[in-house]
Amino acid sequence: MYRSRKNKEKDVGLLISPTGDHLGLEYPSKMDFDREIITLHVESLFRVSPILPLFVLLVANIGTWFTQNPIFPMWSLITLAVYAANLSLGKKVMNSDIKIGEVYVWRIWLLVGQIAIGLCWTLLTLVEPGTWTPEYLTIYKSATLLIALSISALSNFMLPYAVFLSFFPVVVALSTQAIMSMHVLDISLAGMLATALSFFTYITYHLFKSNVKILSCQAEKDDLIAELEVAKSLSDETRKRAEEENLAKSRFLASMSHELRTPLNAILGFSEVIELETMGPLNNETYKEYIGDIHRSGQHLLNLINEILDLSRIEAGRYELSESAISLIDIVRECIIMLQLRAQEKNIEIFQKIDPSLSSVWADEKGMRQVILNLLSNAVKFTAIGGRVHVTVGWTSGRGQYISIKDNGPGIAEGEIPTVLTSFGQGSIAIKSAEQGVGLGLPIAQSIMANHGGQFLIRSKLREGVEVIAILPNTRVLNFIPEDNHESTQYKCYA
Repeated sequence: MYRSRKNKEKDVGLLISPTGDHLGLEYPSKMDFDREIITLHVESLFRVSPILPLFVLLVANIGTWFTQNPIFPMWSLITLAVYAANLSLGKKVMNSDIKIGEVYVWRIWLLVGQIAIGLCWTLLTLVEPGTWTPEYLTIYKSATLLIALSISALSNFMLPYAVFLSFFPVVVALSTQAIMSMHVLDISLAGMLATALSFFTYITYHLFKSNVKILSCQAEKDDLIAELEVAKSLSDETRKRAEEENLAKSRFLASMSHELRTPLNAILGFSEVIELETMGPLNNETYKEYIGDIHRSGQHLLNLINEILDLSRIEAGRYELSESAISLIDIVRECIIMLQLRAQEKNIEIFQKIDPSLSSVWADEKGMRQVILNLLSNAVKFTAIGGRVHVTVGWTSGRGQYISIKDNGPGIAEGEIPTVLTSFGQGSIAIKSAEQGVGLGLPIAQSIMANHGGQFLIRSKLREGVEVIAILPNTRVLNFIPEDNHESTQYKCYA
């Protein structure tokens, strides 16, 4: 399984997909990337492929020139042949579809090839000085072997242990010569090459680890991209399905509204005629009571249907504002009069605090009336008998206009405010008290204010009541009030 260094990366994977458990705490070992590692090794081998043959030919020519020793040309031919075999092996690896079970075998063959090249460099340590001074030949060997070791480290860092195994025989051969001769140059050469081999082994080990980490990060990135693409595809599919379902719902509601309204209007009409005794008196008081119940229930059902249709139009983006110059003061007063009788039945007092300096606003009269009626009816509905409802209309600090409706009812828990703002959402107080309604008043009011570019705020605490604020921006105020108007300072302002 792929592992990451940080818990943060793990959390990102888990957020993207529940199946992101493969993003854990550690980097994978090289066994997870064997095929990639072998491929990278062969690529680096081919990248430096012109360097080693040229270097071998240069070493052989210089050595032959100074020593007149025929072993140098023979050595160069053997080394070039072994190197050609290594390149051929690398080409075969590149052209093969390496299976997981074959990775170990290929790695062994590649290591054998590097050890063979190392043995060729070991042969160089056995060359006699010939006509050259032995000290000069020792210095020449030391420079040659250091350069060869550098080339080997450059091309073999993705093959673990290759550098060490290929040049360890060289160090052994030089150490043996140093012990036998006890010459300071031979000892220095053996010590210098052993130190260089240790250094390059350390460097290649860390280069290998860094490349494995890069492979791990790349694999994780690819996994994350794949998961993101899958998540996006699922999201698009879900959104498309939701849009189709929403369209089907809107069509269903539009069809059902016609089917329900037609008989419902007949029921309301006939019940009203009977209740008013237009066609003649009803001599039975029980019948009169029943007719009144039928008419009220029908009216309640019609209001629910209208609310559902309004919400359907809003959600479908088909709610059109019929804008004109209106006065919030007039609409608020009309709504208070409409609900006054219901408030009196519960002995609820409605207090008004209206700024007389308010100018007209450019808004949808029907929509604003619906907002205020919904908020007022909710306040009256949930306020206990003998309670109070405060209605405030004034200027905001940004020179817009607001309507605040505050009651001293049971209130809404802070955690339930998002719930009551969703379609058909109701708080625990409404559910326990079994108040009539389907939980559409506040969502509809919020959507209407959003269509006006305004704000809709709810401030509430349990057992302290609810304050709902509907705010229209100053862009909808027709006659802007100067800021030095002191008459409005007695009214509280909302941002």
